[in-house]
Amino acid sequence: MEIPFPFEPFIVFGSMAIMLLIGIFLRAKVSFFQRFLFPSCLIGGILGLILISTGVIHVSSSLLETFAYHFFNISFISVGLTYRGDQEKSIGGTKEFVKAPVWMALVEGVTLPLQAITGGLLVVLFNTFGFHLFPTFGFLVPLGFTEGPGQALSIGKIWEGFGFMHAATVGLTFATIGFLFAFFVGVPLANWGIRKGIAVHAPKKLPQDFLVGIVPKDQKKEVAGELTMHSGNVETLAFQTALIGVVYILTYALVRLLGQILSPEMAAMVWGFFFFFGMVIALIVRWLMGKIGVGHLIDPGIQRRVTGWAVDFLIVSTIMAIQVVIVWKYILPILTMAIISGVLTTFVVVYLGKRIWAYNLERTVAIYGTCTGTVSSGLLLLRIVDPEFRTPVALEIGLMIVFASPIILGSMLLVSAPVLWNWSLGFTTLVFVGILVLSLALIKILKFWGPRKF
Repeated sequence: MEIPFPFEPFIVFGSMAIMLLIGIFLRAKVSFFQRFLFPSCLIGGILGLILISTGVIHVSSSLLETFAYHFFNISFISVGLTYRGDQEKSIGGTKEFVKAPVWMALVEGVTLPLQAITGGLLVVLFNTFGFHLFPTFGFLVPLGFTEGPGQALSIGKIWEGFGFMHAATVGLTFATIGFLFAFFVGVPLANWGIRKGIAVHAPKKLPQDFLVGIVPKDQKKEVAGELTMHSGNVETLAFQTALIGVVYILTYALVRLLGQILSPEMAAMVWGFFFFFGMVIALIVRWLMGKIGVGHLIDPGIQRRVTGWAVDFLIVSTIMAIQVVIVWKYILPILTMAIISGVLTTFVVVYLGKRIWAYNLERTVAIYGTCTGTVSSGLLLLRIVDPEFRTPVALEIGLMIVFASPIILGSMLLVSAPVLWNWSLGFTTLVFVGILVLSLALIKILKFWGPRKF
């Protein structure tokens, strides 16, 4: 029988949904996952990867990558549409309040170049011994670790057009290993700090719903958001997602226009920055709506739920999209680069975290989770040592993104310098050394590098 409509995209989405639901079940039932706080999306993604790799299920890796790319863009657009209240009002606030976000941004200014330098040098080493790695192979380490799966996929896919075969799969593999560092190293680090009495608001015991991942039926539930539309007219969720759709179309038009103006190489790279243009346009749309008096129609609570939804499915899809056959081909350089970068990142973050003025453990685990996974990973680790977010660190990590933007965007261009501007791998790595040295110097100059606290 001929099926009258194409079902493959929704079959792929349904497969991801099933894996996510199984991940939720396993998180609720398996103590191992609770001990290391593995999020359900990570569990489900790994399970999906295993089932695909063993031939139990057949899902298109190309469609999974496509879903992941668009989930990534949606998450940033939703962030741009979300009013963050005190965070935005405090950007120009007191010097004390700004110090910690700047410190976190500078830590990223150390770890991201450090991971790039490690990857770049190891590419030279492996190629000396007969490997034929693409020049930017090692730069997928910071894209996967510090930037996360979305950037690793976006930039990796662009590099495939420049001759780097299977770059997206390699990038997603580094991102997955980064998550493993975030939880297998970050959780024990947080628990060690609690035992040592370093946590300011040390919890006696983590809430059961936090460990299990499911809120009991008799427990008071958090409010997801507020209705800004009358249900007799249009559903509020439909309106909130429609705004995302409008921003998506505007961003698509802008990126296509830039593609016609720029050189072919830069035009290809612009598609890897779709998420950034999307977030900027979303900010402009939100500002314009505020100016004409309809800004209140955007509900930040529901937009945050949309962001979380997109990130959960992003992680499921990126991990399921990994092609094990390709990973096995590069298993030695991937593991070598990932392990060395992970160890160095751990050492640097812990070393610098011990030497700040206050909330050492809270700020250390928060930025560690961010530099090995995503901001969500950092907040998850923070909740172990500060379950009720009584410290200002959760707010600080949100503000950190603002101050880290120049470093992140500059580095995302720099990792592509060998394919965009024909820079040598050695020169590009040397520029990363300069960024690392400058960030360390600023940490020292700004007096963020004090005596050891623990």
